[in-house]
Amino acid sequence: MSDNDRLDPHSGARVHIVAARQHRPNLPSSECPFCLGGLESPEPYDVKSFENRWPALETGACEVVLYSSQHDATFASLGSSGIRKVIDLWAERTTQLQQQSDIDYVLIFENRGAEVGATISHPHGQIYAFDHVPRRQHSLLHSQWRPDPQPADRLIINGDHFAAYAQYAAIHPVSLVVAPHQQVPLLSNLSDGFRDELASILHKTFVALDQLFDAPLPYMMWITQAPAKTQFENAWLNIEIVSPWRAKGVQRYIAAAEVSTEEYFNPVDPADIAQRLRSLVV
Repeated sequence: MSDNDRLDPHSGARVHIVAARQHRPNLPSSECPFCLGGLESPEPYDVKSFENRWPALETGACEVVLYSSQHDATFASLGSSGIRKVIDLWAERTTQLQQQSDIDYVLIFENRGAEVGATISHPHGQIYAFDHVPRRQHSLLHSQWRPDPQPADRLIINGDHFAAYAQYAAIHPVSLVVAPHQQVPLLSNLSDGFRDELASILHKTFVALDQLFDAPLPYMMWITQAPAKTQFENAWLNIEIVSPWRAKGVQRYIAAAEVSTEEYFNPVDPADIAQRLRSLVV
């Protein structure tokens, strides 16, 4: 472990000191590097991935995933067919990265909106490939996480293979899970039928989320799946989608009492969010 990769001796939290990222581009107002002909996209593409020029990890890998060449596209506007292409790329990159000797855990994620730290508005996500299993993922995998078997009034969509529901103990005002009904460890293990339904459910979910407050919703999305080398029995693939908005343009901030205690005070009932999203799902 290098001096820039540190463990707090009391809490056990791992901190990566990434001072070089202070100099990365921030919300460029002129040329977008992800648009066709830009720095990262000289050739036409539908979806693509490439190494991040400003990696947050000293070991492992950091990649950018472009969802579309259209600058004003959103995850929702990709439609089911476009999202299916993204899912296939996620699965492909997971498989390729997990084959590297120095990679154990592949985290796929997206930040959408300046409110959650996105620096470029072009539709994209990222991949961090760690040489270890991060603490939160280790806890979930160790506890043998399972989808909520009875989400009841928190259920949003129930498909043949996947369900989307609001989390029971939601830290954020909007806090959703999309997971398969049966245990699947990795994106690469999903059959064509499973991938098609996942694309459809994600499309419906994100369309509803952008209608929830009649404005583009800032959100964070991440995927939990099985590690490459550390063994966990019955690892269960799942996707989490969270937003700090509790009303249109109104952000719910994590305050001192919450950060200091890791006990949270959510002003929004998850069942209310689920009911509103159910009414918006087409």
